Amino acid sequence: MDRDLSDEDSVVDLSFEAESPLTPPAELLERLPSYDCLFQGGGQQIFFPPLEALGRPQEPRCWSSFLEHSRVPVVTEQVAREALLSFVNSKCCYGSSAAGDLIIQELKQQTLCRYRLETFSESRISEWTFQPFTKRSVDGPQRGTSPRLWDIKVQVPPMFQEDTRKFQVPHSSLVKECHKCHGRGRYKCSGCHGAGMVRCPSCRGAKRRTKQPRRCQMCSGSGRHRCSTCSGRGTKTCATCKGEKKLLHFIQLVIMWKNSLFEFVSEHQLNCPGELLAKAKGENLFKDENTTVYPLIDFPLREISLASQRGIAQHSATLASRARVLQQRQTIELIPLTEVHYWYQGKTNVYYIYGTDHRVYVVDYPEQYCCGCTII
Repeated sequence: MDRDLSDEDSVVDLSFEAESPLTPPAELLERLPSYDCLFQGGGQQIFFPPLEALGRPQEPRCWSSFLEHSRVPVVTEQVAREALLSFVNSKCCYGSSAAGDLIIQELKQQTLCRYRLETFSESRISEWTFQPFTKRSVDGPQRGTSPRLWDIKVQVPPMFQEDTRKFQVPHSSLVKECHKCHGRGRYKCSGCHGAGMVRCPSCRGAKRRTKQPRRCQMCSGSGRHRCSTCSGRGTKTCATCKGEKKLLHFIQLVIMWKNSLFEFVSEHQLNCPGELLAKAKGENLFKDENTTVYPLIDFPLREISLASQRGIAQHSATLASRARVLQQRQTIELIPLTEVHYWYQGKTNVYYIYGTDHRVYVVDYPEQYCCGCTII
């Protein structure tokens, strides 16, 4: 029967981590035979997700209607100059005179398509771990059989938002003496070897400082000083069990929600760097979101159709054996790009305006100064 780990009795604080022995307690393996495979070769294993049914079949699309209702405004000479002035004003080492006086000679404009595929998936692994035992009730095998990891229900985060959470598997707990301190709760201080006192760092045990007749003031002439590591106690609280003497061993379920991303920008004949266009703000042309999305085989621009097929195939091959796909989303955005040719003080050069928010990329701005500032 499914268990919902939102219940208070089945969730524990897993923020504590400490050094562990090489193998889990033998008692834990004996009582949980169905989980023996988890602890072979590293103590951690990925659980393959159950097969999911495919989503709805692909429906024919009329791309002409999408294109007719999605038009990117044309960049005029005035818009091109205002975009450059705004960019220059944001730079402390750029002068604005050139941006205001240069002569724009030509505007080469092109609208690109950016395809993006997002696949939101969930993967689960199990591992054995422990935490200090604080005298609370133990949910061990005597209370029932531990459920299969993919049968455990948890609250899924909002779609396409990555997260990692850890849970204690029900009925998998076992209390055992701390392996670090052997059930004592404390261990001998390594700084003073249990003595509580160490050689005085000022006089180095000589009771008097070199070339000084008076006794050492730090140790009052005893040559010994209280150990700062253990505050003179000679022992330290065990960091593994936090002084509780016992550990609660259990199987831990680790759930990871990941958003895999595939992006492709259509080819262009201009010299604007591709990494800028990949991050540019665009106008949404198309959006398809479902448990499973299908390749856009009929898009007018063939390279976008091929990118869609390639992205979906890559995500399917990468995630099919190790994660469960919860949701997919594919979008097509129109990215405007303008190459501005200008003349200034006898020289010609170019700058680029990209994205619907008119970001600027300048190849070689003619009015730059060095004011000693640090560019971060």
